[in-house]
Amino acid sequence: MTGLAMFKNSKLLKVLLAVVIVMAVICGGLVFLWYNYSITQVTVSGNSHYTDEEIKDMVFTGPYSYNSIVLSLMYRNKSIEDIPFIEKMDVDILDSNSVRINVFEKAVAGYVEYLGHYMYFDKDGIVVESSNRIMEGIPFVTGLSYDHIVLHKPLPVKKSSVFLTILNITQLLGKYDIETDRIAFDSDGDITLYFGSARVSLGTDDFIDEKINEMHLLLPQLKGYSGTLHMENYVGEDVNFSFDMDKEEIPEGTEAEDGEDTAEEEQTTEGEEEQ
Repeated sequence: MTGLAMFKNSKLLKVLLAVVIVMAVICGGLVFLWYNYSITQVTVSGNSHYTDEEIKDMVFTGPYSYNSIVLSLMYRNKSIEDIPFIEKMDVDILDSNSVRINVFEKAVAGYVEYLGHYMYFDKDGIVVESSNRIMEGIPFVTGLSYDHIVLHKPLPVKKSSVFLTILNITQLLGKYDIETDRIAFDSDGDITLYFGSARVSLGTDDFIDEKINEMHLLLPQLKGYSGTLHMENYVGEDVNFSFDMDKEEIPEGTEAEDGEDTAEEEQTTEGEEEQ
């Protein structure tokens, strides 16, 4: 082997050795980053429509996303959007192994049923989502009059102020940890809340805060009964609320009317004592 050939082979070996060393350093660095920046603790805040696990599945979209460095690059100055019922989600890297997912949900006031879908709307009546899924904690609303619905557009009703009323009722029900089956509006705009076989007629939204405060005290007494609690005449002062039992609840007999009156008086008296 000539000296020139030996020189070329020596030079090639040096290049190969340098490449091997660089690759080893890169691989070692990647291994170090993978094991030392692997996410082991995830905190989720602000979510109510989705579970923590569902939120994690939306954020961690692949095996590499569980690395805090990779995740920070994925969501640097960027929010996660276009998710039903969620305005946006931000990801904060707390340390090399911990992250916090901040969920900002849409302020959904209620939903209506339209063409086999559930149309969810916000406090301004804008339809924010169409879904075949009923979300817990959001009331079903009936009695609103419209002839069409367009996603991301307001529900075409005559009085847009009704949506603020719905949101106010929803928030008050949440305050007292009350779940209603339905919020119903009649042709005059009067409000009725449904709780199984019992109904609460609130009338207009005047004194709505006080009415729902009184209602949450009386609801336990309505359990097991079928009929309507009348609160529409409440004017901010002490008042007797009457409860009209449905006809099938009235005991059979010749004194049916007296039985109805007795049942009504019993419910009214209990309401007074609770107040």
